[in-house]
Amino acid sequence: MKIGELAAAAGTPVETIRYYEREGLLPTAPRTEGNYRIYGPGHVERLAFVRHCRSLDMALDEVRVLLRVKDAPQAGCGEVNTLLDEHIDHVARRIRELRQLERQLKSLRAQCGGAGEAARCGILGGLAQPVARAPTGGVHVEGAHGRAGGRRTADRRRGSTG
Repeated sequence: MKIGELAAAAGTPVETIRYYEREGLLPTAPRTEGNYRIYGPGHVERLAFVRHCRSLDMALDEVRVLLRVKDAPQAGCGEVNTLLDEHIDHVARRIRELRQLERQLKSLRAQCGGAGEAARCGILGGLAQPVARAPTGGVHVEGAHGRAGGRRTADRRRGSTG
């Protein structure tokens, strides 16, 4: 099948498929004499695997690790268990951070009772105050989630939702 057919079969934008190919998550498809990429069932299966991992908010580096282990079926899966445990820890940490963010936003919102003059807006006044930054924890896969504007953002710019 051609890339458009793969995209339709997997519910994935063409540009995301090309991005995953450039990132080494999908093997390079052979080309026809007319220079069209030709994909097979293995591409569909691998793309579904990558998309499922991404839907679980796994970083591309984590997906690479999982694919490497998946591609060596005789290897042990201890590394997979460790990766998933670390990802679960990351998700729990992120949930705590989001709950703290929610508390901060609610506190900020409570500073303004209604639509008054901007000069007396408690929200604007609160936002003008310096932020006390809490130290951030380490990342579970080097560069996976702890980097602003990381690969996940790049995926979204390219039209991927996961």
